[in-house]
Amino acid sequence: MKRPVLKWELVGIAVISSVGALLHFAFEWSGQLPPIGVFAAVNESVFEHLKLTYWPALLYAAIEYRLVKDYASNFVIAKTAGLYVMPVSIIVLFYSYTTITGSENLIADIMIFIGAVALGQLASYKLLTRDRLSRRLHRASLAGLITLGAIYAAFTFYPPRVPFFMDPVSGRYGIP
Repeated sequence: MKRPVLKWELVGIAVISSVGALLHFAFEWSGQLPPIGVFAAVNESVFEHLKLTYWPALLYAAIEYRLVKDYASNFVIAKTAGLYVMPVSIIVLFYSYTTITGSENLIADIMIFIGAVALGQLASYKLLTRDRLSRRLHRASLAGLITLGAIYAAFTFYPPRVPFFMDPVSGRYGIP
């Protein structure tokens, strides 16, 4: 039954986007507590904005599992795929439009964020409603999901010194 799965994937777009928007400010609101920085953007770098999809989508997936487990297959595979589609979409769309226009636009950035979340949720939906995929792919997806979270956490504290990780406002990297 695809209908309940689609409904919860669409609800997820609004929930993930809203929680992600709140996480944009959470590090500042916390008084710059380093543990909060693992989950929230610590600066205005492109990398830090990718975390704003990962943690809310992971939390939503944990909640959603209880709601769709009887109707969906490939849950971990689907959610992992969605969690990789989101940052890739943001990166491709952000760098495409800024290369073409030569500048950034807050409205465009917000639209890209929401669009990337929607693409991730729809990719997830496609896999949730497919026939069951292999156990090996399930295990690889779980490893990929954990690896992505570890990368977000590690690079918050130890970011590479490349423009992708640099705050364009302050010129700093990671947690100040």
